[in-house]
Amino acid sequence: MAAKKGGKPAPKGGAAPKKKKSGKPIHTLYENGKAKNLSCPKCGPGIFLAAHKDRASCGKCGYMEKK
Repeated sequence: MAAKKGGKPAPKGGAAPKKKKSGKPIHTLYENGKAKNLSCPKCGPGIFLAAHKDRASCGKCGYMEKK
């Protein structure tokens, strides 16, 4: 039987060690029961505007407000 061509090459070494996740959250949306960022007026509640240095923008529809 002929050798099989193509496919994935055999892995060298072993599986890479998995990284442990930190216990702290990356993003915090609410502070004292109130949303930190503004919600998008086009998309409605639940979609927040990303806070930049000079503007606030929506990642879903592209709406932007200058500060």
